[in-house]
Amino acid sequence: MAVTLIDVASAAGVSRSTASRALSGSSLISAETRAAVEDAARVLGYRPNRAASALRSNRSHLIGLVMNNLLNATFHTVAEVVQKRAAASGFQVLLCITDADPAREDDVLAMLGEHGVDGTIVIGSGRSAAASNALLEQGRAVVNLIRSVKGSSASTVLADDVTGARDATAHLIELGHSRIGYIGGNEDATSGRERYEGYRLALADAGIPVDETIVRKGPFTTEFGAEAINSLLDAPQAMTALYAANHEAVFGILPTLVGRGVSVPDELSMICHEDMPWLAMWQPAITVVDNGAAQLANVAMDLLFQQIKDSLEPDGRTYRIGARLVERASCAAL
Repeated sequence: MAVTLIDVASAAGVSRSTASRALSGSSLISAETRAAVEDAARVLGYRPNRAASALRSNRSHLIGLVMNNLLNATFHTVAEVVQKRAAASGFQVLLCITDADPAREDDVLAMLGEHGVDGTIVIGSGRSAAASNALLEQGRAVVNLIRSVKGSSASTVLADDVTGARDATAHLIELGHSRIGYIGGNEDATSGRERYEGYRLALADAGIPVDETIVRKGPFTTEFGAEAINSLLDAPQAMTALYAANHEAVFGILPTLVGRGVSVPDELSMICHEDMPWLAMWQPAITVVDNGAAQLANVAMDLLFQQIKDSLEPDGRTYRIGARLVERASCAAL
């Protein structure tokens, strides 16, 4: 015989309605009661009928998380935060990877709407305004994260990439470097535009003109990183420092530097944008711009739950999380 919600409530010593609220993540239930109900459900092997619950409440308790890739360490952190926050509130997460393909992104967003998700967080190509606005028109919550989307009515949460890039470049200038190479993303991405702007502003502050011969912009891939650093190392005039603003490219940059025998920081000082555990373990440990990945995800979830739980309308505002420079051993005075 199938275990029912009444069985769970009886085992936990609460009413059926209290058990239901506890399992749905209601903020009206104490942590102690929620734990007792969840333990009883786990011991009895109870699994709620989500389809029936969705019909009764007009809620699916599903959240979509749309990402460009799983290479980016920031995206890993976002996924972990979203999963934990969702589970704590009785939601399940549908993870969708698009490879930054706008057509696939539109298909994925339409699919999530068809599956009745209550809300979706989108880290996308920046070209999904029509598809995300369609979800909003269906009464579903949407938050754009890390990438802005022109024409989107959804709230957006971004890192302060201009300040982070400006601080990184200024740090290298303070160490005496003026030939600072740049490897960044394409300018159709928010981070590509804003990190290059921060780099340019820091050089301008110091009266140093941008030398486009040591600037490389391209896709967010390992392959681009290897190609870009090779071309910079082969350039007629050597750079003395590098600001790697394209996170995915770093996976190609660092191994290439090792393969070519470039000593960091003796021959090349280096700063990477966006932290990940192995950058601190690299030899030498790499100085980074920490973009606040966990904070970005938490603010995005706050905004999403405000729409889902409190029925607040998205206001179309952009929220910024500040960046900070984390100094390690990869930079030296010239």
